[in-house]
Amino acid sequence: MKRFSLNQWTTRHWPLEELAAGCASAGVTGVGLWREPVAEYGLVRTGRLMRDHGLAVTSLCRGGFFQEPDALENNRRAVEEAAELGAPALCLVSGGLPDGSRDLDGARSRVADVLAELAPYAGEHGVQLAIEPLHPMFCSDRCVVSTLGQALDLAAPFPSSQVGVMVDTYHLWWDPAVWDGIARAGAEGRISLFQVADWVTPLPENVLTGRGMLGDGHVELRRFREAVDATGYTGPIEVEIFNDALWAMPGPEALALTMARYEEHVHDDPVSREDGA
Repeated sequence: MKRFSLNQWTTRHWPLEELAAGCASAGVTGVGLWREPVAEYGLVRTGRLMRDHGLAVTSLCRGGFFQEPDALENNRRAVEEAAELGAPALCLVSGGLPDGSRDLDGARSRVADVLAELAPYAGEHGVQLAIEPLHPMFCSDRCVVSTLGQALDLAAPFPSSQVGVMVDTYHLWWDPAVWDGIARAGAEGRISLFQVADWVTPLPENVLTGRGMLGDGHVELRRFREAVDATGYTGPIEVEIFNDALWAMPGPEALALTMARYEEHVHDDPVSREDGA
């Protein structure tokens, strides 16, 4: 379980102080944080809280939304916040189409343009920008980057220390090119973070909170983990699940369930265990 990291949004309503104490008590050593609750608690205070509980901040979510007029300024602040927390990766969700626009190519060009200005700034602060492709159903309003190949092409002009990619099972499981994309990302040294969640059907009315608990859906979670590991990636594996039923559970119960499912479906190989390996 040493690679397990709890993304804060998996236990969204768990107060930050309780989350830190609960993770430390459960032997969790990594957490992925979100900017809004960090700002509410206080940036410097959050960093101190994490350190006091022996927790590494594995990512900060999120930057991006490059269609907004203040995108560059807002993302520079996000880079500074990640650096203050010691987070190696800032998750970038590119944003969708500007209001009233149908210009998808233009929106993607805008992502590239902002990255050109933001990447050196991130490098100066020791933060890797992590482009996260989202499932195509979010293309219009949340993320015009839908495949790992697109994300890698956007990252290609920059040093890997400045720009990488997120590999998120929920968003990428459907893509037949994902395995080649993971191999390419590893070869280029661009895997910023590996995130896991499951895909369940039927989709709920609010698809944004429709991510499934590990093992409840259709994703070959262990195959993803093995493919990412095969590239030489040895970093954290963050569980990021947006799910109303999970959010309604007390934090310690949600964490315990998440850890148990992670061990069963992501980390531990029952076949190898039975063989005595």
